[in-house]
Amino acid sequence: MTLAPYIHAMGRGPGRARNLTAPESEDAMHLMLSGDADPHAIGGLLMLMRYRGETPDEIAGFVRAVRGTLPTLPQIDLDWPSYAAGRTRGLPWFLLAARLVAQSGARVLLHGWNSHQSDRADVRSSLSYAGICQARGPDDAARLLDRDGIAYLPLETFAPRVLDLLRLRQVLGLRSCVNTVCRVLNPAGARAAVQGVFHPPYRDLQQAAGAALSQPDLCILKGGGGEFERNPSKDVALFRLQGGVPMQTVLSPLLDQARKLADATYAPDALAALWHGTLHDEFAQSIVTGTAAAALIALGHAPDTAHAQARSLWDGRRRTPTAPLPQGAIAP
Repeated sequence: MTLAPYIHAMGRGPGRARNLTAPESEDAMHLMLSGDADPHAIGGLLMLMRYRGETPDEIAGFVRAVRGTLPTLPQIDLDWPSYAAGRTRGLPWFLLAARLVAQSGARVLLHGWNSHQSDRADVRSSLSYAGICQARGPDDAARLLDRDGIAYLPLETFAPRVLDLLRLRQVLGLRSCVNTVCRVLNPAGARAAVQGVFHPPYRDLQQAAGAALSQPDLCILKGGGGEFERNPSKDVALFRLQGGVPMQTVLSPLLDQARKLADATYAPDALAALWHGTLHDEFAQSIVTGTAAAALIALGHAPDTAHAQARSLWDGRRRTPTAPLPQGAIAP
């Protein structure tokens, strides 16, 4: 079996070309993950799909195929993917929001891979300053989740072939639908998930793909650099699934002054400083609590009270280090 029939279906020309069905997409991804597909055909299929535009059925089919290859992952409450580039964004404040949600008692799994990260935006090098440990693999993630309630699992440790497909961007020069697949993947099968997008149309796409995959609870927003990170000085539209039912919720600004997320320009150790209370920045703090509130909504909290709950979590956060860590970092 080859990818040729699927490339033919999408590339026949005006009036005859079509998108793939969910079963066709699932089979195509099986071939790409198997190592049997011709590399030229993989590139051709991914670029045709980019040209035509991804559909929810195509993303759902790809996700089902990838899920069938994954190792067993620990049980979690909230799936938090991080697959955005970071050339124009500031610090990954959303890491503190994820930690705050974990301190509410939810088990939070961050997973990801990021390209084109600037020094200040790099997610993995910022983890220790946010008090989040990077897991060496699924078993280590289970240990960290039991201990801390949160862990970051690199994509290469549980889906290395998917990372190979993601990194074709370096060859093709363009983002592919594999990036969307990673955001929608929810590898541990959490009931609730959050997702960020950079381009607004992907909110509808990922919401529909989540519905096709029977994802119960989901919140998607246009966030900083494409991450799930809220700008507190703007209205934010949450594209949601609640009990599998699509809906939208608009959250009002938390601050009066309009600012960009990248305006809060700090070195990574500012994450620890904000957490410990040695940095006082209302905008940065509101990014954290506003993002945490949106994540709490995904977990079933009422939109009207979610931010008050996030602020309460912030006020009661654990600040005192309990173990030796890099200077300025937050202990788990």
